[in-house]
Amino acid sequence: MTSYLLLKLIHILAAVVVTGTGAGIEFFMFMVNRSNNTQAIYIISRHVILVDWVFTLPAVIIQIITGVLLMNIQGYSFSSPWFYWVVSLFLFIGLCWLPVLNIQYKLRALAKRDQEVSTVSQEFKALMNTWIILGILAFIAILMIFWLMVFKPFSLV
Repeated sequence: MTSYLLLKLIHILAAVVVTGTGAGIEFFMFMVNRSNNTQAIYIISRHVILVDWVFTLPAVIIQIITGVLLMNIQGYSFSSPWFYWVVSLFLFIGLCWLPVLNIQYKLRALAKRDQEVSTVSQEFKALMNTWIILGILAFIAILMIFWLMVFKPFSLV
């Protein structure tokens, strides 16, 4: 196996992890929020933070490293329209994800408080709506990056 194919495999696997954890986290937080079960909401909100640190962040770092290495191996230009689109979407995802991380900590704290009084607060619900919107926007951008990676509709040089 060539280094190119190995890097490509690692890059694709990292993309799958980012996409899968993103979709999984979004689904479980959305569903548990609908349940109004304060104990379940607290447990899931704790696990969501853990998943982001253990799976999502390392996969994002691997994406950046392998992406740059693949660009160099293939001779793609870092000033090409295709690269600008990919980087812009990647940055957009980051701009969604960073507030989401902060919101997740707030949601966890609210969920802990809500669990103690056995009712889901309006503050939690409102913050959860923001979290969901940011997650959907980031996920759409991830899908757009997949499209760019597969079809390469813009110049690479």
